[in-house]
Parts: sequence; structure tokens; C-alpha cells
Amino acid sequence: MESTIDLLARAQQGDSAAVSLLMERSVPPLRRWARGRIPQTVRNFADTQDIVQEAVVRVLPSLTTFEAKHPGALQELLRQAVADHIERLLQRPESDARTPFQKAALNPDTAPSALERAVGRDGLQQYDAALRQLSPADRQAIVARIELQQSYEEVAIALDLPDAEAARAAVTAALARLIEAMA
Repeated sequence: MESTIDLLARAQQGDSAAVSLLMERSVPPLRRWARGRIPQTVRNFADTQDIVQEAVVRVLPSLTTFEAKHPGALQELLRQAVADHIERLLQRPESDARTPFQKAALNPDTAPSALERAVGRDGLQQYDAALRQLSPADRQAIVARIELQQSYEEVAIALDLPDAEAARAAVTAALARLIEAMA
């Protein structure tokens, strides 16, 4: 399997097949991640898919100049684009031209996301703050394994590690650093 960095290099040279492969590899985990981050009222699959697709379409033109400084940088860029897009949707002023999805996004449920239900609001804020303190590789390892529920084999590919055992060790070490940062 070709690494994300190799596919990105091919995509930057105009290889549309590489762009397609990058999207096939990147979009499903983004959908899983976004589902736990958007308001309850808009958290069905179709709406999540729309949010992710709109965010990815906004990012595609910048791929030609994007420089991946570490394994997982592209996934991090795409996650941030989705988070920013969710934020934009929630901040739009009300308009009669809005779709039912957009109106629901503007009037979100007060119900917590799945992640927030698991760790609580304070826990989620503490987790996010601690995650930002970690190195990009540690962040990618944790997000890939915990939030995106990727297998250790997938984490190994994302982090450009030799095998699943190396990925397991990287995730374990990253989680230890996360726990320390949260303490």
C-alpha cells in the first residue's frame, strides 16, 4: 500500500488517481470523527457526509502547495477543515434560504456529543487542551486509534511505522504522554 506522503506527492504533480486514492483513504475516518463532534440534531450519516464533503472540497485546491511535515499531517489538515466548517455552519445567521440541515445546525441540541457523553464536558475540554500540547505524531496516533478507531495496521500506515506492533507501542506511549498532560 502506497503511503499517504507518496500519494500526496503524486497528487501535487497532477495525478488525479492519487487524489482519488487520498480521498478514499481519508474521508471515511473523517466521517467517523465528525459524527462525534457535530450537534445531535445533525448527526445522521447524510448530514455528516455533506459536512465532510464540503470541507474536503474547500481544501482540495490547497493540496498542490500543501507540505506534509509529518506523517498524518494531511489527515490533521482535513480534520481541522471539517472542524472549521462545522464552526462556520453553527455561526451563520438565520436565513429563509437555509436548508433544514443548516437551520438545525444553527439551533443545535443541547445534548452532548458521543465523546462528550463518554468523558463529560470538562473532560472533553481537558482532553482537547492536553492533545494540543502533544507532538503532531502523538496527536495523530491518539486521534487515529481512539477517535477514528483505526486498526493498528492503519495507524502504522498513517504514521509511516514498520508494522502494527510499532503502531501499538507508539499509541501506548502517546496515551501515556496524554495522561501526563491531563494530570
